[in-house]
Amino acid sequence: MKITLQTPINGYLVLTDDTQSLDEKTLFLKTSQNTQYFEALTHAFGYITPEALIKEWGLDKMRVVGVTGTNGKTTVTAAIYSLLIDMGRKPALQGTRGLFATDKRLDGKKMTTPSILETLYNMKRAKEEGCDYFVMEVSSHAIHQRRIEAIDFTLKVHTNVTRDHLDYHGTIEEYRRVKSLFFADESMKLLNKDDIKHIAYNPKNAYSYGVDEPATYKVQAFSLKEGITASIKHIREEAVFHSPMVGLFNLYNLTAAVAAVHLLTKKPLQNICDAVELFGGVSGRMEVVSRDPLVIVDFAHTPDGIYQVLDAMKEKELVVVFGAGGNRDRDKRPQMGAVAGRFAKRIYVTSDNPRDEDPEAIIEDILRGLEGKAGVIPIVDRKEAIEKAVASLSSGEVLLILGKGDEEYQEIGGVKYPFDDRETVRQILGISASLS
Repeated sequence: MKITLQTPINGYLVLTDDTQSLDEKTLFLKTSQNTQYFEALTHAFGYITPEALIKEWGLDKMRVVGVTGTNGKTTVTAAIYSLLIDMGRKPALQGTRGLFATDKRLDGKKMTTPSILETLYNMKRAKEEGCDYFVMEVSSHAIHQRRIEAIDFTLKVHTNVTRDHLDYHGTIEEYRRVKSLFFADESMKLLNKDDIKHIAYNPKNAYSYGVDEPATYKVQAFSLKEGITASIKHIREEAVFHSPMVGLFNLYNLTAAVAAVHLLTKKPLQNICDAVELFGGVSGRMEVVSRDPLVIVDFAHTPDGIYQVLDAMKEKELVVVFGAGGNRDRDKRPQMGAVAGRFAKRIYVTSDNPRDEDPEAIIEDILRGLEGKAGVIPIVDRKEAIEKAVASLSSGEVLLILGKGDEEYQEIGGVKYPFDDRETVRQILGISASLS
């Protein structure tokens, strides 16, 4: 990344973290990731560290909230962002959906956690917009690669740790170890008490939320009919929230957001809960694309993610379209198939983002988890699979299209082709986004 500076740093007007972009007029951000390449250069160049850049840009006063977990990062960060706005704060939000500052979108969709230079630059932009909070998603890759170095988190939030990214981490034990690194210091942390056995953490300044286990923020009672209604208790405070969102997993997501905002603002718990109803969820996460027939698109792309989504809809007659990403953990594919087979009466197994793998081979991996299951239809072409699934729907059936959420492309052979599950459904049904 290369940034043209409005205000010079040590006389430099350009800042980069890429050694290939260096010249005598460019200042280098020396990080844990690039130090070895910088030190191998034969010429001497000016540099600055992330710690020094934070001070230079006055970012040390920004209250940073980081959320990590296999599932729920996008929803929890978006809910915290929304609730902070409703509590009169001025937050920014960085994650897979882009960069937002109060009520403005500053950037489009990006990777979950970008480079430390891009994050610090985004924090600077947020500060210039008057923001006092910076809420961000934190991926396991970013933790392992130290893409969050030098950031002083005001609050760290844990959603859950289930199987994912084993193509990168190798084993589930290593994946959990990396996630645990985020919670090893003494900063304030909020942990999912019902999932806490899957990570290690420093108990100092640790708070918890939970549904089953005793927790700092304990869900006393809840209903998942017609949305979510839940009663939360924190010490002597009790409060109730209502949400149009669905599913047990969203009960956890919303409870985490409420608890986080309470820890950050110290506002009355009921005031925060009253604002939950104003948060309608995140695009591509349990997004209703059509109501008649009922078609829902979700980002679920792990065995646990698929389980949570389908379990939330288990009272319905379910038809599912899904695939699995190429160049990723192969072992999870039959598990994803087996989970879908538990809930769905009809399953269209198709392509997700096959990347450099043979789509048919990916489908074969998924089908190993569906042996003996009736109503399984493999179709390589994702658009065709969605068309066939929509055409097959009978009265009372619900179609769930999983894996890509609000992605607007399909990656095949190193090329990203325009493709959006939601737009595909709308075209098939002849409806507009405003009518869905």
